[in-house]
Amino acid sequence: MQAVRHVVCALSGGVDSAVAALLLRRRGYQVTGVFMKNWDSLDEHGVCTADKDCEDAYRVCQILDIPFHQVSYVKEYWNDVFSDFLNEYEKGRTPNPDIVCNKHIKFSCFFHYAVDNLGADAIATGHYARTSLEDEEVFEQKHVKKPEGLFRNRFEVRNAVKLLQAADSFKDQTFFLSQVSQDALRRTIFPLGGLTKEFVKKIAAENRLHHVLQKKESMGMCFIGKRNFEHFLLQYLQPRPGHFISIEDNKVLGTHKGWFLYTLGQRANIGGLREPWYVVEKDSVKGNVFVAPRTDHPALYRDLLRTSRVHWIAEEPPAALVRDKMMECHFRFRHQMALVRCVLQGGRVPGQREDPAAGAVCLHTTEGPAQSWDGHRKPQ
Repeated sequence: MQAVRHVVCALSGGVDSAVAALLLRRRGYQVTGVFMKNWDSLDEHGVCTADKDCEDAYRVCQILDIPFHQVSYVKEYWNDVFSDFLNEYEKGRTPNPDIVCNKHIKFSCFFHYAVDNLGADAIATGHYARTSLEDEEVFEQKHVKKPEGLFRNRFEVRNAVKLLQAADSFKDQTFFLSQVSQDALRRTIFPLGGLTKEFVKKIAAENRLHHVLQKKESMGMCFIGKRNFEHFLLQYLQPRPGHFISIEDNKVLGTHKGWFLYTLGQRANIGGLREPWYVVEKDSVKGNVFVAPRTDHPALYRDLLRTSRVHWIAEEPPAALVRDKMMECHFRFRHQMALVRCVLQGGRVPGQREDPAAGAVCLHTTEGPAQSWDGHRKPQ
């Protein structure tokens, strides 16, 4: 008789992870719930709701009659996520801490804790996403030791697990999972991948999970809460006053507290001006931010993007890119943004050694220019 499979489910205190744990129980698995504390709310005057979320997650486990564990990754989150967040902003780039958190915390720290400490056969989360594996295939996966050196033997047979979009295209969260490692993905189950948000709420309502159903959906970054983003960032980074300058006539339109506070393409709130202006370029030397009027201004759009190191979910570039040095695909740089058709071309960033397995690529849009953004960010 086959032993009952043990799945450790990450619980956030919200409705999605609660229903994910419920569905795993219905499938007959031995389920353990784990709440991760990633930010020390005491340092931020209680702005985060970590304690309340932990209570809600514990209550879910009581209702489902499953074991509950709490782990703290405050130190790891600060070192791997928040410090990266500050460093990227200081360099004038716009990071996405949710992507970095999934990579380093949920699908690394939590993954290893579940497998090594709790003896999990697989982990699960409440993300709206799917993989190319069925549950039983997930349980058959074993840890594969990475080869030493840069390149793996090309003749080695290893079918990579694919990250697939969720059935609910509006809630699809694969964008936030785009940096997850192949090893973690191989042993992860996404119970909500084939469901819509409305159906998930219906399941919660029918199974006594009203306390999480009534909660507002968490949006944004937990460590900022409801505070002003600019004020929060300037608590950690030194202000660097500069000017807003019109891209059309070089006229000074106003002042700001730091060029690094702005993302290419975002609306710049310039005091005294009624009409909206949008960030086009940033001068890190002089500290000026160049802006353009109207969302359809030509200066806001690009049809070419160059990026540095690429994370391949399958651990190596697609065969078509290796063979032809280019391939057609789709891309997005923002959650819920419509996918844009483009041509991906292998390349090399000036001053860097070319690395076919993880090197630079260029994206050429084939549907007209895409709105400008910070091209130094990693493509998802």
